[in-house]
Amino acid sequence: MIQASQTAEQVRSGRLKAVDIVGAAIEAALDSHDELNAFTLIDRSGAMTRAEGIDRLITEGKDPGPLAGVPIALKDIIDQAGLPNSRGASFPAQISEHSATVVRQLGVAGAVIIGRTGLHEFAFGFTSENPWFGPVRNPWDTTTSAGGSSGGSGAAVAAGIVPVAIGTDTGGSVRVPAALCGVFGLKVTHGRVPLTGVYPLVPSLDTVGPLARSVSDIDLVYNAVVGYDAADGWSVPVDAIPNVEIGQTTIGVVEQWSTAPMSGNVRAGIERFIAGAREAGFSVVSVDEPSLAPHPALGAAIGPEILEIHEERFEKHRDRYGKDLQARLDLAKDATARDVVEAWRWGTMARNTIARLHGDGVGILAAPSVGSMRKVIGEDDIDVDGVRHFHRTVLASFTSPINRIGVPALAAPISGGEGVSGEGVPVSVQLIAPMWHEASILDVARRLESAGVLSAGTPPLNLGSRFP
Repeated sequence: MIQASQTAEQVRSGRLKAVDIVGAAIEAALDSHDELNAFTLIDRSGAMTRAEGIDRLITEGKDPGPLAGVPIALKDIIDQAGLPNSRGASFPAQISEHSATVVRQLGVAGAVIIGRTGLHEFAFGFTSENPWFGPVRNPWDTTTSAGGSSGGSGAAVAAGIVPVAIGTDTGGSVRVPAALCGVFGLKVTHGRVPLTGVYPLVPSLDTVGPLARSVSDIDLVYNAVVGYDAADGWSVPVDAIPNVEIGQTTIGVVEQWSTAPMSGNVRAGIERFIAGAREAGFSVVSVDEPSLAPHPALGAAIGPEILEIHEERFEKHRDRYGKDLQARLDLAKDATARDVVEAWRWGTMARNTIARLHGDGVGILAAPSVGSMRKVIGEDDIDVDGVRHFHRTVLASFTSPINRIGVPALAAPISGGEGVSGEGVPVSVQLIAPMWHEASILDVARRLESAGVLSAGTPPLNLGSRFP
């Protein structure tokens, strides 16, 4: 499997050509289409032209940037100038006049976007079983979901088509596919990465973040896309963000974040993570904080913002929405002002609790990323040790509250559990920290990765060996 950091280093040194790396990624994306359906569009012409330009810069002795020649996949809800943005919907795709801020930042860093990845319709769901484009399939088992809503991004990285992909995360849409596909996925602090040019779902919760097979690649891309954009009202000026000291050594396992349905395989994986973290020199403590128990209003509270975006179109063109979204948009109409107020109150209280715990020395919090590692395509429920649960309860209960709190979190695959209970993909742990503490999370994850506690799995469908 290729890695972004290694690829960029070799391209910048001239040992590899960007056109060779990008060309191989495009061929892998095309060849995998029938099995994975990870991409909605491959931009062969644009990507190869971009790669040629990077090679030319290097020949001229110029530095194209820290992501020089790295092939990247982009969720098909983010604007790219001159290309259609389908948003995973049945409505005519809009040709973007301008690239999103995050796309421009990737370009400045030297990355090459090879194509646009499949997603749950309008990014409003956790399976990427799209009624208009077909389901995105998981390279661990193509009868199962790659997760959502950034499912194509997760599948493309897990299968080794690209070392890094970009997704969006409003309730877990980066972390859930990262978990189900056995890779790393970062949900940033709300306001840390500009949202300009990203089609909204719930703007007060929406974030953009990377998926990759290593912590170093997550870090590399994260540092390329962070920043301030005055055109985005949610974007926070860099000078308003506090400096963060890394070196956390205490991890807290929050009791209140482990109450949703969870398979025995996931429980065993979390126990394996705790044991491994302790062996790696971390103190792991139990955290009992009733204020962190998710509030019942969290699900309903997103309704008004979603309706603000979709209500008029939904009333006129109901049949242009898939059955799943029809049901969810109908349900959104039941939200009350009290739901919104209670959800915001809980999020603020939980955010302050996490900051207090950090001040008391518990720098990183841990929880499962998802309750089960396997969701069969076409089935609404997930079997959790013989008990059927609606899939969103199993997939979203651990991630969605974090978006309401607004803090950063990393979904990370735990080493050593592949094949347990027939689920194949390694169990995923979620590492969480106070606002703006992405560096703390990545530092801890890097140390745990070096100690062998965390590592991306290699699925049966692996195209990474094709690269030079």
